[in-house]
Amino acid sequence: MKKAIIQSGSIQYLVSKGDTIEVELLKDAGKTVSFVPLMVIEGDTAVVGTPEVAGSKVTAKVIEPDVKKDKVTSIRFKAKKRVNKKRGHRQRKTQLEITTIS
Repeated sequence: MKKAIIQSGSIQYLVSKGDTIEVELLKDAGKTVSFVPLMVIEGDTAVVGTPEVAGSKVTAKVIEPDVKKDKVTSIRFKAKKRVNKKRGHRQRKTQLEITTIS
């Protein structure tokens, strides 16, 4: 089974054919997205790129272009000082399914 390490944004993912991953929001994502792998693993052999493997490509199909994750809240509180602050953040992701590693 072929595996590859791809990079989206500043995060690296270990993927194989048929995997579903969530990456940071891709604004220009159409129906398919392609990545140049940093490393390709097939059986016992591994090809490491400098920095990318030449002639290889990983293609993925966009399942959901904009998925909102659960809200993360953080608070700041100081007892007896009347200091309290509440912040919230919802991260947006793109859901991909890996179709081919060539």
